[in-house]
Amino acid sequence: MLHGHLVFVTKYRHDVLSEPAIRDLRRIFAKLCRDVEAELIECDGEDDHVHLRVHYPPKIALSKLVNSRKGVSSRRLRESRPEITGRYHKGVLWSPSSFAASCGGAPLSVSNPSGKRPKAALAFLPGLNAGVSREVHDDVCPTEEHCCRAHKTRFPARAEMEDASTRL
Repeated sequence: MLHGHLVFVTKYRHDVLSEPAIRDLRRIFAKLCRDVEAELIECDGEDDHVHLRVHYPPKIALSKLVNSRKGVSSRRLRESRPEITGRYHKGVLWSPSSFAASCGGAPLSVSNPSGKRPKAALAFLPGLNAGVSREVHDDVCPTEEHCCRAHKTRFPARAEMEDASTRL
């Protein structure tokens, strides 16, 4: 089984996910994962995004897992929570962007120790690709201050990289 950390962001970053809605999403995502022989390990979120930690078989492409979870979860949540439907034109809940990364089985508390992510940290998600290089990362995250924690975990700070290259 492979381990993935997924982040889904609401369209236009609207604050529409209440605690009851996130509870409903946990149930919805767990059922959707079981349907494809995957397992939802953790699901947590805030009013404008959710984090999922999923174990999935290697025969499933991560992109397929992400896209099908987003579409069906949006429809099912809108069915169970009509107050969400009125917030969006055409009833679309999720932004077309998402974040997906291998997490090696680490719990969300390790990959997100504060339990919360500032809005600025997720602001660049439309340009994010799970397999970005350091150069692409630097283009997407213009400053260390506004860099997301996922990138800081994956990429050492610029100063650390320069120190390492001078020691070689």
